[in-house]
Amino acid sequence: MENSPSEGREEEVETLSPCLDPDSQHTGAILGMLIGERCIAYDKDTYNLPLVAKSKEHVDYIPGISSIQLVNIPFDWTNQQTMQRILKVLPWVNKAQFLLLTSIYELESKVFDVLKAKFSFPVYAMGEIVPNIDFGENTNHNDNNYLHWLDCQPRSSVLYVSMGSFLSVSIAQMDEIAVGLRDSGVRFFWVARDETSKLKELCGHLGLVVPWCNQLRVLSHSSVGGFLSHCGWSSTREGMLCGLPFLTFPIVFDQILNSKLIVEDWKTGWRVKQDMGMDNLVTRVEISRLVQKFMNLENDEGKEIRTRASEFQWMCQHAIAKGGSSETSINAFIQDLSHCMVIE
Repeated sequence: MENSPSEGREEEVETLSPCLDPDSQHTGAILGMLIGERCIAYDKDTYNLPLVAKSKEHVDYIPGISSIQLVNIPFDWTNQQTMQRILKVLPWVNKAQFLLLTSIYELESKVFDVLKAKFSFPVYAMGEIVPNIDFGENTNHNDNNYLHWLDCQPRSSVLYVSMGSFLSVSIAQMDEIAVGLRDSGVRFFWVARDETSKLKELCGHLGLVVPWCNQLRVLSHSSVGGFLSHCGWSSTREGMLCGLPFLTFPIVFDQILNSKLIVEDWKTGWRVKQDMGMDNLVTRVEISRLVQKFMNLENDEGKEIRTRASEFQWMCQHAIAKGGSSETSINAFIQDLSHCMVIE
């Protein structure tokens, strides 16, 4: 099948835009479904995309999505089972009465506007449902020793590290991150479920490694000044809500696109992992240097992303506050749902 660099792109987007995964975690999932078959050559039997050769090619014609490289498309098109699952789910979207998305409208307003224009049913930005937390305040820690540890650290001096609970980096990469953090001389707080004992040995005295924590409580703590993240959507939302700059280390799926949003669109972070794929190892030396630079509060580049992060924090917190866009969406959904129930 031949590539079609320009012809028919608008028609493809128009035709395929309703094809979204209803279980997607955020509106950015529109991206993977808006790439028309004629825009990317692949084998229809194996779904084998030549992404290695075309990974630097930009796709810049998708409504609501800024220009993006093919390598950042968050779907494993080479996996036939994955493709079959996606294709099986897509027809259900047009049968929906509502589309609820766990995102904040102000974070992805362009994509929300596109979805609302394309779909015949309402689209709601539900925002972030959070407990009653005084962001930045250190209060009532009960028996949470890790919060007491954070209380003893200087303001904005701790790098919070979480690489996800579902899929994480390789053992070799985990070791490089641990030694890199230790050698950086920066305080850090690392949540690692299965590797806690080993990482404690590797990380030295400046770091605290725990198997679990209340992530939102930690992110909102005044001693935390940055977030090294795999860029899962929940972590991305919570980090933005707490006004933290990111070091992004995406691994798979939508994490790659979330990293792109953070670094290129919102400009609230830097990439640690430049090349995708489990085999591309980021060395301890690279990690150490980047962490030192990132957590240096006097660094001019760091000041820029911190200023941006603070601006987004203000925007997100207003969105989820009383009278904000998220509350408006929730109320609209309840009203529309009630109306449908009365009719039925």
